[in-house]
Amino acid sequence: MTESARDAKAEGNALHIRKIGNSVGLILPKELLARLNLKEGDKVYPLEQPDGSLRLSPFDPKHAKTMEIARQVMREYRDTLAALAK
Repeated sequence: MTESARDAKAEGNALHIRKIGNSVGLILPKELLARLNLKEGDKVYPLEQPDGSLRLSPFDPKHAKTMEIARQVMREYRDTLAALAK
């Protein structure tokens, strides 16, 4: 996809910031919600990319890091945890 085609496609998907009560927010079109498999009440996490752009992810990066540490501990202490489970 050429850069101009990508720019034209991105322009059609522009989101507007709107006042919602005492706050501001983005209104996501239902087509985008369906494409991302999101519904009201779901959480998304903004992740800053090396090029300065933002990526939205339904996965909490802090939780993922915590789970990786937990998996390492469980691998390292597998025998001890098995003995404790008896």
